[in-house]
Amino acid sequence: MTYDLFIGDRLFSSWSMRGWLMLEKFGLPYRSHMIGLYSGTMAEDMKALAPARLVPALRLPDGTVVGESLAMAETLAERHPEAGMWPTNPAARATARWLCAEMVAGFNALRGECPMQLQHCWQGFEPSPETLADLERIETLWAHARAVSGAETGPLFGEYSLADVFYTPVAARIIGYGLPVSEANRTYCRELLADTPVRQWRAMGLTVTYDPFPYALDLPSQPWPIGGPSDARPVEDGPSVNATCPYSGKPVTHFLELNGQRWGFCNQFCRDKTVADPGAWPKFITRADTVNDS
Repeated sequence: MTYDLFIGDRLFSSWSMRGWLMLEKFGLPYRSHMIGLYSGTMAEDMKALAPARLVPALRLPDGTVVGESLAMAETLAERHPEAGMWPTNPAARATARWLCAEMVAGFNALRGECPMQLQHCWQGFEPSPETLADLERIETLWAHARAVSGAETGPLFGEYSLADVFYTPVAARIIGYGLPVSEANRTYCRELLADTPVRQWRAMGLTVTYDPFPYALDLPSQPWPIGGPSDARPVEDGPSVNATCPYSGKPVTHFLELNGQRWGFCNQFCRDKTVADPGAWPKFITRADTVNDS
């Protein structure tokens, strides 16, 4: 039972991130397919999914296509009750659904003024009054969620749920634009973005370069604060410490250098996502630690 998930560019497609996290965070089997949001091929790429016209879109194992993130979330939760995608407590579950529905329908000023981008953090951004009102509403909803769940820190409802999935791109906007929220909510945002799957999503996004960079602002920027700058760099050849790719187990063809050692990977994508954020990949870190400790 494998799902087919159709997504857009990882650095910028906030809705695609939500779709991917639904599957990745709850351990559901899937294959990812990239839709060309910025290459001009989106309409052609989406033809087989009609009448779905936006990403993400989900194709079920029986061929049924589901568009719209909230419909995808409810479908997956219904098909996999054991995954715990919604809170188990009825009041918390109803509140989580409310938060997700309001995310889908609202916050137009925040979404329009602060498009998600995961490359760096803008400095000196001044949000409009409308965006500030959206942020105030988001903080009100988060406070309500914690009042219902009793969870003072961490996920909104104590255990990670679809509510945290839906608000992860909001966290990326808050951090990426330096938007004003309480220190407690800033900590929550950083925790969402520091989660290993989110770091992996960003690292995969960084394998693609853009010229011009979408949503560029005439502002200075500083490095993304989660994960820190990477010390890895791509190199042309080996020999490498490892003969097989830490992810696929296939023979290595592409290489990086880190801490004076060369590591091999089965393709450029595997290599480049590791260069972007070596610490995001447990399989690589485990292999590296084993070699360094031997």
